[in-house]
Amino acid sequence: MAIDDAHVRELTEKIRRLPPAKVSEVEDFIDFLCQRDAHRRLSQAATKLSESAFARVWDNPDDADYDQL
Repeated sequence: MAIDDAHVRELTEKIRRLPPAKVSEVEDFIDFLCQRDAHRRLSQAATKLSESAFARVWDNPDDADYDQL
């Protein structure tokens, strides 16, 4: 999702009006959001990579009833 220049300027002005301690909190929060997104992407990639390995275990006649849930 791209941010337009007007939105960037608006956010920048809001940050400039904050006291230094609050600016530090904003920066920490931004870092947290980036890290959380990176962890989410890593988890999704690991899940996708493991699907074929688990398919051999999950796809069997004994567990077919669970496929309907």
